[in-house]
Amino acid sequence: MYIYNVTIKVKQSIAEDWFQWVKMEHIPEVIATGCFNAATILQLLEVDDTEGPTFAIQYQADSKAQYNRYLEMHAAALRQKSYDKWGDQFIAFRSVMKVVN
Repeated sequence: MYIYNVTIKVKQSIAEDWFQWVKMEHIPEVIATGCFNAATILQLLEVDDTEGPTFAIQYQADSKAQYNRYLEMHAAALRQKSYDKWGDQFIAFRSVMKVVN
């Protein structure tokens, strides 16, 4: 299994609205691509949240090919949609991991 991890620092002023949007709209859109089987939202603890909370969303894919298909066919449009809605009120970084146990 592969985990596509997106870590997002959200400004406090949009945190509640952003969380509802990501849970009700964005994650379902990502899952609907057929590239991932499930997603988990986590909130980072023991980090400086003066400017707002930090979340990690972990999407599960059965294969690296599914993740690659997401990058090639869907990622750019979904990322742009996020920036169109929230502008510079969040910062995101991404990583991919392989489950080894």
